[in-house]
Amino acid sequence: MFQPAIYQQRRDKLATLLPDSLILFLGNVDSPMNYRDNIFPFVQDSSFRYFFGLNEPGLAGVMDTASGDTTLFGNDPDVADIVWTGELPTLAERAARARVGRSQPYAALAGVLAAARAAGRAVHYLQPYRGETVLALAGLLDATPQAAQQGYSEALTRAVVSLREIKGDEEIAEMEAALAVTRDAHLAAMRAARPGVVEHAIVGEMEGIVRRHDWQLAYPSIFSRRGEVLHNHHHDQVLQTGDLVVNDTGAASGGGYASDITRTIPVGGKFSPRQRELYDTVLAMQLAAIDAIRPGVRYLDIHKLSARVMVERMSALGFFHGDADAIVESGAYAMAFPHGLGHQIGMDVHDMEGLGEDLVGYGDGTERSPLFGLGYLRLGKPLLAGMVITVEPGIYFIPALIDAWQAEGRHAQYINYARFNEYRDFGGIRIEDDVLVTADGSRVLGEPIAKTADEVEAVMAG
Repeated sequence: MFQPAIYQQRRDKLATLLPDSLILFLGNVDSPMNYRDNIFPFVQDSSFRYFFGLNEPGLAGVMDTASGDTTLFGNDPDVADIVWTGELPTLAERAARARVGRSQPYAALAGVLAAARAAGRAVHYLQPYRGETVLALAGLLDATPQAAQQGYSEALTRAVVSLREIKGDEEIAEMEAALAVTRDAHLAAMRAARPGVVEHAIVGEMEGIVRRHDWQLAYPSIFSRRGEVLHNHHHDQVLQTGDLVVNDTGAASGGGYASDITRTIPVGGKFSPRQRELYDTVLAMQLAAIDAIRPGVRYLDIHKLSARVMVERMSALGFFHGDADAIVESGAYAMAFPHGLGHQIGMDVHDMEGLGEDLVGYGDGTERSPLFGLGYLRLGKPLLAGMVITVEPGIYFIPALIDAWQAEGRHAQYINYARFNEYRDFGGIRIEDDVLVTADGSRVLGEPIAKTADEVEAVMAG
């Protein structure tokens, strides 16, 4: 946890945005793997943790911004709990850690909410993303699960997004701590990616580095010689000389803040000439995007800039023909770059997307595109100083996509299908860093992780 005053300050800011409101934050509960007492590693609801700091299951917080009262609901440990867990802090002690002056048993929560509703007050809560939370809300609000799921407060959501998307110094420090461990994991993977090694052996080594800090991965690792599969979580392939391996792996810090880094590794230690020319293209896409980041610029436009860099360079290699801007605006570029440039990152690796992707990533006059590829851009709105975003362009050769578009003649005026078919077995390349938007530009967070082709080859040689 941070200092208690930080959580008080966050709640005070929220109260100024939603005066005269009753706000409910439900923490997460344990989630069983296959029976009640065999649970997944606990991950707290990020908004509850943002405002209350507590990382234990079975808690809820209620803010009454009319009276100024905040109450933590939960249960004190009893002897039966202590037998299994050891000594635990009381509910009042946990409340004090978050500078909350009032606490009540969890069983009292339903009555408090019922009394407020009987008095004509609305209960503001965030959109639930877990089944357990939907059912809990339904019981607390005397509603059907469907009504509980749909009855979330858009006003509260927008207020929470406006606070959480601007990172404080303490949050940046947590993210850079996560990045230091992530850097160790990526460098270890580069050194271990040798012909004949099975992917899961390297994934295990990376996860061991994270677990040695008593931390968890921020998300399941993507480590695959089939990098054209964007979210490939299978790790059963044997690495072969000449493969390109996409390694998308990040750690979550002890304070719950994520990192999200991708590097692409040439098995055997050297990029082939055709791999290097496309690798350098992806790097140019990323560097151009990072250079363009500053407050007020729409991330949608930075995505298009990155795509334009790719089209210009790939046109010189024979993959596209025609006007680069027309190729980008038509969506034809998505043949090689079929995902968004990046997303916000913080306590969640896709920060706050549990609150609603469009509410987090769009608005302010920016709407999501219906185009294939561009429609997957999770963040399109203007950037603000204090945001942290990922910048992760890529180039992929996806046989099923090539076949489908070629069969229907899609964008035939722009795409050289014969050239794309020559690269059907190429795989994919992605390069990703976490970037802070500063008052006058940007800063890549963390100590640099080998990124140029020469740097990656040097690490692998070592």
